[in-house]
Amino acid sequence: MNTVLSVLALLVALAALALHFLAHRHPGSPEDAEVDDLPEDARGLRHEVAALRGEAAGALQHLAVVRYDAFATASDSNVGGGLSWSLALLDDHGDGAVITSIHGRTEARTYAKTITSWTCEQPLSPEEEQAVEQARR
Repeated sequence: MNTVLSVLALLVALAALALHFLAHRHPGSPEDAEVDDLPEDARGLRHEVAALRGEAAGALQHLAVVRYDAFATASDSNVGGGLSWSLALLDDHGDGAVITSIHGRTEARTYAKTITSWTCEQPLSPEEEQAVEQARR
């Protein structure tokens, strides 16, 4: 009789152990962690991090500058000293602007073009395209 009770107790213990392991297959994984089990300050930090990530997506954080000499020819590439430039300022969605300043001998002109989803409705110069592509990386 004692042997039967011992075997039965062993089977119950093994069943309980198996149920425990099935319920907690990956301890510490995000699926098992309950937000309600976190302390109040940790829950607050989670909400703050989520809000910061949302704000950062709209920040102009993709930047690139391309400098060049707008009036140089193939035979004389050092005429203007590379004072012309195109600057791409874009967010994570590829929205923003590309600003170009062309410096000549007697004047400088500045242009801005709107970029939406990494493209522009207006034609871009090769330097502006290069700035947008570098900012995208």
